[in-house]
Amino acid sequence: MTISLVLVLTFVAFFLREQKRGSRGGAERDSLLPLEEEERTPVPVRVPSNPAPSRRS
Repeated sequence: MTISLVLVLTFVAFFLREQKRGSRGGAERDSLLPLEEEERTPVPVRVPSNPAPSRRS
């Protein structure tokens, strides 16, 4: 019975400590956040100025 009581008190202590952290968060909380938006610059598409003539039979 004493082992069970020690385990319960340990669990309660760690639980209360995590609740005190609150909004500071941690790695687990940060991993659930969406990624930051990256600003992407469009890459221009290269179009050949003199396309090769098509071969028709």
